[in-house]
Amino acid sequence: MTTKLEDDRDLNLDADDELDDEYEEDDETEDAEVDPPDEDDDPEPRSRFFGPRRLTVLLGAAAVLFAAAGAWSLVEAGNLRDSPAAHNEALVDTGRTAEVSAAVTNAMNQIFSYSYDKTGVTEQAAKDVLRGDALATYDKLFAEVRAKAPEQKLVLTSRVVYSAVQSLEDDRAVVLVFLDQAATRVDTNTTSAAAAQLSITVSREGDRWVITDMAPR
Repeated sequence: MTTKLEDDRDLNLDADDELDDEYEEDDETEDAEVDPPDEDDDPEPRSRFFGPRRLTVLLGAAAVLFAAAGAWSLVEAGNLRDSPAAHNEALVDTGRTAEVSAAVTNAMNQIFSYSYDKTGVTEQAAKDVLRGDALATYDKLFAEVRAKAPEQKLVLTSRVVYSAVQSLEDDRAVVLVFLDQAATRVDTNTTSAAAAQLSITVSREGDRWVITDMAPR
């Protein structure tokens, strides 16, 4: 027969064995949690995206885009050089453009302003700056002025309010002009206002610009 003391000792040994088993299981769990990943494991998505192979592809695509952009720029530059705008000096030669604009402005202010008692001054100004069709057309219009202005005591004042050189090539230019006009009848002391828009063609004659054509717009 076993004594009570021996039975208690056996129970204590069994309890110790169970505790040892639990500690071993915990150690195994901890080892499993801290094990480093195998080299065969898949890398994270970010690592895959920025991997050497993907970077090589992206850089290659960027090189192709830059090369295409460079080729497009060369083609466009060639097109611009061959386009009519490339020959329009009004876009690049600000000095000559300002010279043409000033010449046309002064001419318009003179030939479209007159006083009923001094029509000869205006006619002479027109002969100085008009040529060809422009002079022929103006002479027809001014013939009516000579006939009516003295009777109506008419005074016409014209002022260029805006001018734009649309084209300038070599010794020829086309200018768009906007005029404000005020006509006063001295006999009735009445004034009326009007506006005009003209397309003016000018040519270089010696050291100045003369008007060769005028057309209403």
